[in-house]
Amino acid sequence: MKKIAIIGRPNVGKSSLFNRLVKKRDAITSEQAGTTRDVKRRTAVIINKEVQLLDTGGLDKGCELFDKIKEMSLKAAYKADIILYMVDGKGLPEEEDKKLFYELQAMGKDMALVVNKIDNDKMKEKLWEYYEFGTDAIFGISVAHNRNTVELIDWIASKVPDSDIIKEEDHDEETEEDDGINIIKPELSDEDFFENQAEHDEEDDGFTYWDDDEMDGVIEDDTIFGQNDKMKEFNEEDINHIKIAIIGRTNVGKSSLLNALLGEERCVVSSVAGTTIDPIDETVDYKDKQLTFVDTAGLRRRGKILGIEKYALMRTREMLENSNMALVVLDASEPFLDLDEKIAGLVDSNRLGCIIVLNKWDISKREEHDKIIEDIRDRFKFLAYAPIITLSALTHQRVDKLHDLILEINENYSQRISTSRLNEAMEKAMRRHQLPSMRGQVIRIYYATQYETRPPKIAIVMNKPKGLHFTYRRYLTNKLREAFNFTGTPVLFKAKKKGEK
Repeated sequence: MKKIAIIGRPNVGKSSLFNRLVKKRDAITSEQAGTTRDVKRRTAVIINKEVQLLDTGGLDKGCELFDKIKEMSLKAAYKADIILYMVDGKGLPEEEDKKLFYELQAMGKDMALVVNKIDNDKMKEKLWEYYEFGTDAIFGISVAHNRNTVELIDWIASKVPDSDIIKEEDHDEETEEDDGINIIKPELSDEDFFENQAEHDEEDDGFTYWDDDEMDGVIEDDTIFGQNDKMKEFNEEDINHIKIAIIGRTNVGKSSLLNALLGEERCVVSSVAGTTIDPIDETVDYKDKQLTFVDTAGLRRRGKILGIEKYALMRTREMLENSNMALVVLDASEPFLDLDEKIAGLVDSNRLGCIIVLNKWDISKREEHDKIIEDIRDRFKFLAYAPIITLSALTHQRVDKLHDLILEINENYSQRISTSRLNEAMEKAMRRHQLPSMRGQVIRIYYATQYETRPPKIAIVMNKPKGLHFTYRRYLTNKLREAFNFTGTPVLFKAKKKGEK
């Protein structure tokens, strides 16, 4: 597949042209220079020919961040087959543009000069000034007004071989001893769960009691167990494709981790907080599975979110909604913040498989390992099922272990437990602690069956669904975790009556 790189200085409209060619608003655009920082890649169809478009950051200099962006953009140009060098047609040609254009032209690739912002016929006269670049492949367009883009598209198609023509139906389908991994234990012991349980029937504990004819449906509460109707559907044929979001606050090393996982410099990394703006995704094949990693923008407290970062937050939420798993990246060299907990809460609310990644382990206080792990378990109780791995994205220490851990958790996240084995574990749990009655009403569980995976979703068929107290749900969850390997994945319950769909 031919690669087409859109290159140019900041704020000339590269991302807007990229969005126009992929026919959707994919790349974040704004008037702020430096909005695009990483190289965004998407497959597009140019007159029935499939190509890969590369949207690059602006070629500028002056600080660490812009130097890194320029370096990544030039690497993309070097790997591309076709280069579209874009300039702002509202002004006169600049010497810096000419210098960059000639440097790229020396690579010997098919190259066009795209003069953007020629918004009307009067501005067409300015186009003549740009012929001093010495190329015949020059196109005056207006991406914002969709003017004169047809000739450019025809030129691109002429440079793509006929062998890349796609059929319309195809287009429609679209090792150390201490490895730093800690597998969780049940949140609380059985005794902790049922301590003072008898008092629940007499005290007002926030649990509402219903008359007999109202006891259908699912208990309402603000925990994960009370939100089981908000479940995502998924295509079981997609089980071999794992979508993994890398999330965390700014400057914890998410982009460095993605680069380490891919084994190449795919994302711009700098000491500037908030370097990543547009989520960047990259797919690799590993042991017959497709792993798509998404490097999301670092999140800040709401009051510190500025300008284009609000779009980054929106994109991060969208990516999480479409992911199966999340790597929650924490900085082991600094104290954890309340913001870390809020970010991790997005994993809980999206019902994702999870790994807690303790990054920058090479510069942390290793002698405080147990204390750090204890602090994580105390702060992130709602992710008690998530394993913890300590690593260093910078030195690649233990990064190689992440791939296999991801596959293991995907198996747990996608597993289906037979009804017989499930009920055997449930019966054992109920023999140990009987389901408490409620105001003299006997609560019976008839059987349980798993009705969905990714994550595992279990229906408990009983006489009075709302009589299933959330403490007993937690107890059942822990007993199922003891019986089956649910490491790294939430387990969801739905209480229902017999015959209820």
